[in-house]
Amino acid sequence: MSRRFTRGEILERLRKVIAEKKPVIAAGSSAGIIAKCAELGGADLIMVYSSGQSRIKGFQTTLVERSNEVTLSMFQEIDDVVQDTPIIGGVDTAELLVGRDIPEVVRKFTNTGFSGVINFPTFGFFDDENYRKDREEKGIGFSREIELIRVARDMDVFTMAYVFFPADARAMAEAGVDCMVPHTGGTAGGLVGFDSLASPLEDAAASVQRIIEATREVNPDIICLAHGGTISTPEDTRYLYEHTDALGFVGASSIERIPVEQAVMGIVEEFKSIPMKD
Repeated sequence: MSRRFTRGEILERLRKVIAEKKPVIAAGSSAGIIAKCAELGGADLIMVYSSGQSRIKGFQTTLVERSNEVTLSMFQEIDDVVQDTPIIGGVDTAELLVGRDIPEVVRKFTNTGFSGVINFPTFGFFDDENYRKDREEKGIGFSREIELIRVARDMDVFTMAYVFFPADARAMAEAGVDCMVPHTGGTAGGLVGFDSLASPLEDAAASVQRIIEATREVNPDIICLAHGGTISTPEDTRYLYEHTDALGFVGASSIERIPVEQAVMGIVEEFKSIPMKD
């Protein structure tokens, strides 16, 4: 069973990894077996998202209703098998009901045992000005996600932020985020990846670097990772590290879906290939 880590403890751990010239790896884990193996493999952070349940069920990453309730319900299974790795929970700010302000929700996550929060599900991938304005007028815009990070930071809770555009990165940096995660879109690859939407690896890396540079304009001490799109394999991250200043990778489908697909198909094919005696 894990323990809840303070913000300072997590940052100290991550900075030690970086000082050792190793990438920070955050592993999406929506089932105990995934979290257990991710920790044994050396994951620095265990990420828990409600949408991960769709991946474990064999579907493409899909948003779910009552996201925060689902994410909170997933904690115990993960915590039962994680020994010494911070567990980070995805918070959906768009579904916060009247009477449940952001500080209350952050406390709910930390009281459950999560050591940090990240803005997921996120609607930051929309760049249409009218759509964003409409969401803001309804009180569920990206500014709520920024407020989540600001509030959590004020509460001294470790924070991570998914961002798709440099301007949003600057806003998250000003809010005091600890770890910026440039997001390049739904992960490609495997049986149900977002292949048709993924941009070339070169373009994804360029997008990551632009977001990192925008982040550093505000605070060069923020830890910048990367996630999504065509960055889905270890070799892809090799290219990422060679062409950007990213210090690590956040994997969801890349860790809890695609490897499972490959391993199960492979081992069943092996079992089937063994001949029976005459």
